[in-house]
Amino acid sequence: MPFELPKLNYEYTDLEPYIDTMTMEIHHSKHHAAYVNNLNKALEMHPELQSKTIEELLTSLASLPEAIKNAVRNNGGGHYNHSLFWTLLTPKSEYLETSQIANEINNTYGNLENFKMEFGKAAMSRFGSGWAWLLLDKNKNLTIVSTPNQDSPVAEGLVPLLALDVWEHAYYLMHQNRRADYINSFWNVVNWDQVEANYKKGLESF
Repeated sequence: MPFELPKLNYEYTDLEPYIDTMTMEIHHSKHHAAYVNNLNKALEMHPELQSKTIEELLTSLASLPEAIKNAVRNNGGGHYNHSLFWTLLTPKSEYLETSQIANEINNTYGNLENFKMEFGKAAMSRFGSGWAWLLLDKNKNLTIVSTPNQDSPVAEGLVPLLALDVWEHAYYLMHQNRRADYINSFWNVVNWDQVEANYKKGLESF
């Protein structure tokens, strides 16, 4: 089938002590794998859709067969969101004040700490399961939003730059119900090089 579980650029142990090994292993090899398997299963009877990219599927949800629309939205969104999320984590996080994304964060939010506060609000205010995002909109402006479940901003034509999974399975083994602790830990493993690359690519896409 067309979609596969992506390999990580680091080991499950590498994000300790900020994201624990068992959470990483279960999150990647069980939760994400289930989204991939369910997405492929939904597409089994639709060979005409199997050559499409995940972005193409998510941006054309309205035109998909009704029988698989929700499955593609949920599992396709889960696959896309997680595939992006893994690339945004690194054991060697470094924020460069001279980067383009740092300059834009300063222009939009004043400074990095203000940005973290606004992003954290989006992550904390998401009731139940979902995601917090830093996005590039069609006017090439930064915006922070929260989405429910596995809904993905790419379906709305927005460019994801940074994402945080706030489903309980992403943090509950280590942080239990303390989502704020998980959000604070996240900043220690953000792959700012990837955020920068996403920003530059996003600017070129409009």
